[in-house]
Amino acid sequence: MDHKRRAWATDDWLAVVFGLALLGISLGAVWLAGRSSSGGHANPAGAWWGKPEPWSWAAASGRAAEGPAPAASSKASQGGGGSWRGVVGSGLTSCAAFLAATRLQGGDSRRFARAFLGLWLLTWGALAIAAERTVNAYGLEYALWALAAGLLVGNTLGLPAWLQPAARTELYIKTGLVLYGAKVLFSRLMELGGPGMAVAWGVTPVVLAVTYWFGQRVLKIPSRTLNIVVSADMAVCGVSAAIATAAACRAKKEELSLAVGISLAFTVLMMLAMPPIVRALALSPQVGGAWIGGTIDSTAAVLAAGQALGDEAAEVAIAIKMIQNMLIGVVALGVALYWVRYVDGAASPDRQVPSLRGGAAEIWSRFPKFVLGFLAASAVFSALYRGHPQGKTLVDAVVKQGTASLETWFFALAFVSIGLESDFRVLGKYLRGGKPVLLYVCGQTLNLALTLTMASLVFGEPAPSGRAASAEGR
Repeated sequence: MDHKRRAWATDDWLAVVFGLALLGISLGAVWLAGRSSSGGHANPAGAWWGKPEPWSWAAASGRAAEGPAPAASSKASQGGGGSWRGVVGSGLTSCAAFLAATRLQGGDSRRFARAFLGLWLLTWGALAIAAERTVNAYGLEYALWALAAGLLVGNTLGLPAWLQPAARTELYIKTGLVLYGAKVLFSRLMELGGPGMAVAWGVTPVVLAVTYWFGQRVLKIPSRTLNIVVSADMAVCGVSAAIATAAACRAKKEELSLAVGISLAFTVLMMLAMPPIVRALALSPQVGGAWIGGTIDSTAAVLAAGQALGDEAAEVAIAIKMIQNMLIGVVALGVALYWVRYVDGAASPDRQVPSLRGGAAEIWSRFPKFVLGFLAASAVFSALYRGHPQGKTLVDAVVKQGTASLETWFFALAFVSIGLESDFRVLGKYLRGGKPVLLYVCGQTLNLALTLTMASLVFGEPAPSGRAASAEGR
């Protein structure tokens, strides 16, 4: 009995079970609440699922502050209740879900609960720093602070033995990705039609393949897993793709941490630099938005950079990024297949490459099952969005007012855990010679060039140099 229980009680499957269950609870709460007097939908669970509210250092220190942001904008930005009730409620919900998962895996529930409290406090601190208005204005996202908090503790005090049971990186982040699937709506993505798919799906595979080849053949990066994780992070959609790819090729946690750190650093730079560059090149909102959406890694940074150019550019940028996000499952499956046939097989003592049929079991065992939950959530909520008479308000209430806050908590818990388990000395080994950073820079340069070219072609606009020349002629 115990063997059977542990055979299916893996992080992947439990992420699917608890991720879909939380989406179901949120949907049920909205459904039972019914429509509001204004005709929309409200999520009663949103009052219990929240993040730290926006705040400012000036107000906290008693200096001339302009006061808190309007309540409506504050709640809209958080996607749920931002009060202490929401913060504590998120902590209790997270603890209950992951405590149940630990029990199903045969773990010690008391040790986990005690450790989770410590991890949650570290995570809350990271989210609180990210909510500070000045920090937020510079695009310094919670993932950066969560990773920094974990690295600081892990590389000074070390990972305390009592805290170790809660460092469940894969469980947290995979459950968060299942929740994230509810945001990837097919009907919204189809609004851009062929042009959007050409930018997101036409360029991304080329950049991924070329960057991986460049890392192996030109830079000669010793670790293939580090190479593919950095390449997928940069080419596809940032952290989410890096996590799925790392699971598919079984990369080390230090390699994932390094890829995430590089991505976050360049995301901030690109978010600040790309809007002025788009204006300098006199790109249309569609081309500029597509360029931003296809190249900046983080969805939140894509939205911020797009909004700097206006609503139209922001809508195109987010749509392109969402279309890219749909490639997470495809990339994970492709990497799992490639690794089984050509990497692990070539490294085996007998140098035999397994056949597709013979390696099917290994491919399935390596394939990240949480992607199935991601796709299921996407399919269900896409159907609701398109098929229900009030699909838009219903889905927004379930996700934006409910599970979006839990998703952020789960990701932040994962990043703190990654930091706790990462050793600077080990990270330094992978950074030796600066090859991972150079790989990212070269790959992103190719990505910027190809995405701009494709966006200019499909949206019917001449290349920037051509417009500049014609402007000078006039």
